Amino acid sequence: MIEKLYAYRFELFLSTQLSILFGSLIIPAVWFENVMMPLFLVLNVMCGVLLVSKKRTLLYMTLVFLMISIVMASMGTINSKVENQFDYLMLGTYFLFYALITIEIIKQVWSAKIVGKNVILGLISGYMSLGLLAFFLCLSIEIIYPNSFSGIGINPGVNVDIMEQIMYYSYITLMTIGYGDILPLTPIAQKTAIFIGLIGQFYLVILTAIVVGKYINQESNK
Repeated sequence: MIEKLYAYRFELFLSTQLSILFGSLIIPAVWFENVMMPLFLVLNVMCGVLLVSKKRTLLYMTLVFLMISIVMASMGTINSKVENQFDYLMLGTYFLFYALITIEIIKQVWSAKIVGKNVILGLISGYMSLGLLAFFLCLSIEIIYPNSFSGIGINPGVNVDIMEQIMYYSYITLMTIGYGDILPLTPIAQKTAIFIGLIGQFYLVILTAIVVGKYINQESNK
């Protein structure tokens, strides 16, 4: 069963990522934040376990993350206010998980000898994982150092959740679009913005170029 699912690991991981990012577009915000978001995060961690299932050490680590995420989902969801150590555990768990999974996806895509649909989806999934990693990093900064970003929670006439705004900011920064509606104010937030922009560019310039080069060589050899 696991062997059969492993062939679709990138498709499954990517589909749960898309649910996390865009689920609020079709599901009422309150219900999505309190019920569906924790569920999608658990499903995403489960797909991450599948993604590393052929590496025993990583498998055990992600299984620990999965158990923690299930407990966290049953106890409550992530919010923008940390009230106890449980909330710090929640943030730390997801940050470490996405750091580990992003590195593993990059390794698998980098080492792929044949570039097919699975590798392309892995390439997309890795980029989206960088955005989720950036999200938990920015969220941690805003929680530990409040008001590190201007424009958060300030949207006249529009009821936008702070979590959604930080998610938006993280991906906009990763893609180096930078609309300027949300700005990093503190030194650590500014350094983080530079870091997120750099890893986004390195990913596109280096890893994407390698995959495209492999595909061109693969087609020319045919």
